[in-house]
Amino acid sequence: MRVLLVGVVMALLFVAPAAAAPEEAPAAPAGLGLGAGLLGLAAAVAVGLGALGTAWAQARIGSAAAGAMAERPEIGGRLLIFLALPETMIILGFLVAFFVIGRIR
Repeated sequence: MRVLLVGVVMALLFVAPAAAAPEEAPAAPAGLGLGAGLLGLAAAVAVGLGALGTAWAQARIGSAAAGAMAERPEIGGRLLIFLALPETMIILGFLVAFFVIGRIR
C-alpha cells in the first residue's frame, strides 16, 4: 500500500505539471524579410549619401566664402545663403528615407 501511495504521489508530481502546462504558444511571426531589409538599407543610403554630399558642398562653399569675405567683407550676408543651400540635399534625403520606411510592412 505504501509503494502504491508513493507511486501515485510521484505520478502527480511529474505528470500533473506537464498535463496542466498550457499548450505551446503559437510561433512568433518571422522577421520582416529581405524586402524590408533592403528598404531599410535604401533609406540609410538616402540619408547617408545626402549627408556626404551636403558636407562636401559646404566644405567647398565655406572655403570659397572665407576667401571672398577676406577681400570683400560686405558680401558676408549673401555668402550665408549660399552656405545654407546644400542643406536641401540632406532634407531631401530625409524625405526619401521617410517615404521608403513608410513602405516597410
